Order: sequence, then structure tokens, then C-alpha cells
Amino acid sequence: MRATVRDVATLAGVSPKTVSNVINGVIPVRPETRQRVEAALAELDYVPNMSARGLRNGRSGNIALALPDLSTPYSAELARWFVELAHERGWAVQLEQSGNDPLRERELVSRARTHLVDGLVLNPTMLLGSAVAEDVELPPTVVIGEVEPSGIDQVHVDSLSAARDMTAYLLKRGHRRIAIVGASSDAFQSATSFLREDGYQQALAAAGIAPDPALRVICRRWTAECAAVEFDRFLSEAREVPDAVFCFTDTMAIGVIHTLVAHGIRIPEDMSVVGFDDIAEAAYTVPALTTVRFDKWAVADAALTALERRIETRDAPPTVAVIPHTIIERESVADRT
Repeated sequence: MRATVRDVATLAGVSPKTVSNVINGVIPVRPETRQRVEAALAELDYVPNMSARGLRNGRSGNIALALPDLSTPYSAELARWFVELAHERGWAVQLEQSGNDPLRERELVSRARTHLVDGLVLNPTMLLGSAVAEDVELPPTVVIGEVEPSGIDQVHVDSLSAARDMTAYLLKRGHRRIAIVGASSDAFQSATSFLREDGYQQALAAAGIAPDPALRVICRRWTAECAAVEFDRFLSEAREVPDAVFCFTDTMAIGVIHTLVAHGIRIPEDMSVVGFDDIAEAAYTVPALTTVRFDKWAVADAALTALERRIETRDAPPTVAVIPHTIIERESVADRT
């Protein structure tokens, strides 16, 4: 049979309450007593009964993290930090894929309301139809990404500023015809895409360059495959090719690089390519990819800190954390000045 708190207390020569204090870490325990209890826990291979604990305090010990597409390297890297940092807080993470579908978000909200999870971290791509835009009482919820719901804790990168900085960087290096990959359409209206395109256009306007609609490449899925297919179509239809390509994610940049190589277009001699996110693979593309970097550990830490606070104090005022960004210069950009 599984060891109980009482078994541990008997072996350590302390009260069951002292064992609980050591396990929960809420009330300080003298170091020598803690050592005896921890030794007894190890000897008996004690495993906490999380179900019973949840019944007592109304908590499951689980949170849910919903990302749009778990197949992308960016999602994998971000989810890794959420799992690691949640573990340090004593939480298990239930990973979900929203698939840009507000219905799935609403299902998660319903699940949280029935206490199957203690809180949610959502990454909606569109505010319209999202569960966080509805006029309903939400469980403890934190939003990551660029959608800005009212009255909800949020963690995000300043995509507008970062895209403006990256476009300005390309302009400074002498590029004038800069295409973007990942633009929105009437059928796919992404908040992230809108902000990054807005930043791109602001940088062009500051340089006295009118944006060219022919340089917008729409991708309904921000994957390497979709970017490769759409950029191949773009090249086949373009009357004048760009001298640089700003991809709204590194994953799409990898697809664009594949297409350029297939067309015999040299990078960066014929066309520069930049991305966004600084995923691990960005440093190992050929050539290595210039990109926007931000700390994914910091995103996860800020989101979980906000969620922890929201679970403990439901009526706390909402917070917004903006994660700093920087441009990482690598070999995928030519100097045309």
C-alpha cells in the first residue's frame, strides 16, 4: 500500500501536521526536523495524494496551456519553459492546441469552471470570437500574445515596435523592396500579423517609401510548408522580385529559404531573408538567419507569475508584461549601401 502522511510522521518521529508543513512549504520547519521528514519521505517513497488534496482546497494542481499550433518549433520551445517553470511551482501542465479556433478556447474555459484545471494560459490569435472577448466570468486566465482583451492579465512582445525595428534595420542596410510573408487576409485576420505589418509600414513611411501591396505574401498557416508554397507562387507571379524578405516567424523564413534555394536565388547575395522568434534552428539555417529575439523563459515566467497571483486573488487588478526584444544579426542579410 502507498505510504501515508501518518506513516511518514511515525518514521520521522513528528506529527502528521509537521509532515504536511514540510511537504507544502507554507509554514517554516526547523532544519533538523525538515531533514528527518525528508529522509522519511524518501525511505517510504511517499507520493502525495493530489486528488485528496484537491478535494480539500478546491485545486487540481493542473493548469492548461493552449497554443495555436503545437507542431511549430516556436510552440515547442515556449511550451518547454511553461512546463519547467510550472513544475517548479508545483503545477502540472495540460497542453492544448487551439488551432486558431475560438470554440476550443471556450471548451477550455468550461473545463476550468468545473475545476478540472486551476487556471488557463491562452494564446488567441484573433479577438473576434475568442473566449476572452465574451462578456462572461472567466476562471483565472492569462493571455499571451498580441490579442488585447480588456481586464485580463497579458504577456506579450511589442510586435509593432519589433517589426518596425527589423524593417528599419533592412532599410539601413540598403534594401528598398522588402516583401513580407505572413500577411493577413479577410479570411485570416491575425492580431500578430496586423501589428507586424503595421510596424513594417511605419518604418517604410519613415524612410519615404510607399508600401507596395504586391509585396504582401499571405499565409493562413504560419508553417514552413505554407510559406514555401505561397512564396513559390509569389515568385512565379512577381513582375519584379524583392531585394529582401521579412518573414513574420522564423518557421516561415525556413520555408522561404527552401523556395529560394530551389529557384537558384542566392541568400543574401540576391535576396536577404529575416525572421522573428529566434528559434533554435535559426542559427543553423544556411546561411544563419537574422531574426528578432525575445526571452521565451521570460514569457513563461511572467505568465505563470500572473496566473499564480490571479488564482490566489481573483479580484486583483490586471497586469500587462511586455517582454523586451532585440535584433540578432547573422549571415542572411547583405549590406547594399
